[in-house]
Amino acid sequence: MSQARFQKQQRERTRKERAAMKTARKEERREEKASAEPGEAVDETTILAELAALHAKYDAGEIEFDDFLTAREEITQRLVDIS
Repeated sequence: MSQARFQKQQRERTRKERAAMKTARKEERREEKASAEPGEAVDETTILAELAALHAKYDAGEIEFDDFLTAREEITQRLVDIS
């Protein structure tokens, strides 16, 4: 097997693993959201603190851009929902 072919297979395998992990994280978040009490009040400052922590994680390189965008969208949606 050529080196280029092997590298391509490795990249594809890594991409599929990341996609599977992302799907699993989304499912976990959905389950957490569904299990949360429907009348549970969330403070705006708490949501903004979560957003700031998310930005800090991204700046530190702890999460990838796609995961950052997904999480940011969910947090900002919660912020819009309480308004």
